[in-house]
Amino acid sequence: MAGAATVSRPAGKKIRAAMLGTGHSHAGGKLKAMLDLHDYFEVAGVSEPDAALRAQRQSAALYQGQRWLSEEELLGDASVELVVVETAVPDLPAAGRKVIAAGKHLHLDKPPSHELAPFRELIEEARRKKLLVQTGYIWRRHQGINAAFEAARQGWLGQVYLLRGTINTDLETGARAPLARYRGGMMFELGGHLIDRVVELWGRPREVRSWLRHDTGYADQLADNTLVVFEYERSLAVVSSAARMPGHTAHRSFELIGTDGAMVIQPIEPGTRMRVSMREARGPYKAGWQEIQMPEQTRYIGDFRALALALVDGQPLKHSYEHELLVQETLLRASS
Repeated sequence: MAGAATVSRPAGKKIRAAMLGTGHSHAGGKLKAMLDLHDYFEVAGVSEPDAALRAQRQSAALYQGQRWLSEEELLGDASVELVVVETAVPDLPAAGRKVIAAGKHLHLDKPPSHELAPFRELIEEARRKKLLVQTGYIWRRHQGINAAFEAARQGWLGQVYLLRGTINTDLETGARAPLARYRGGMMFELGGHLIDRVVELWGRPREVRSWLRHDTGYADQLADNTLVVFEYERSLAVVSSAARMPGHTAHRSFELIGTDGAMVIQPIEPGTRMRVSMREARGPYKAGWQEIQMPEQTRYIGDFRALALALVDGQPLKHSYEHELLVQETLLRASS
């Protein structure tokens, strides 16, 4: 894809990677993905500046045996090629910029910044240095969503006029305050996972209309009931995210609807079932409603394998610098 970095390296050499911060909810999964992909990655160490959180992580089985480094040691280690930034959300932008300044490839969890300009500067510096940047949106490799996109591109769904996705969660009281500082609230925190796919399919929306509401009885200002409509020339995308829903995981959904077909995934995870309705047989699908079975959709592995192939074989990342910037721009439009 245009704008994606490529790199070269000696064949057969493992990628030395390190993790900066462990406060993000995805941190454990990212570390496990690198450990599982041991043919590609060698985990050089983990850095966590918060003493209490570091002690908590060090006692967890997943982190047993890991080398613990200061931030200075991690960024100053010339053998470390890739840094996975898993700090708490407010600290992500500054940490990401430090990694690029240190001349290392970057996996930056989401949302990568609450502003556009600093993230643009990070991306442009990475481009100048020919460094890879990958953000942590979790459904880029989802087999069902990708099958829906393929059906749309092949014309099997007719005129595709609606994409609809929901990603709710069930936050406890203590988890709300860090997010309440952002006007976008839950849309800023979670909506990017779906916005990432909207942008991949249709690009920059011409209009974005947001409802960022506080509708629960909690004594804070968190936008905990959010909905955004993205308007394109001949289609709409509707994304919603709320903060307090029992059974939220099983409710998360994705739909792509056209004049000749529709594809529905609920729940998105584990994502082992997709329902398809076709006006007539197209591609691998028969006419009428049908159920497609898929393997369990695992997070992180696909993205880290893509990073490994980019570093080992020079394969460009699917998602370019321009895509990462456009997702960030669109997320911020949706969150304001």
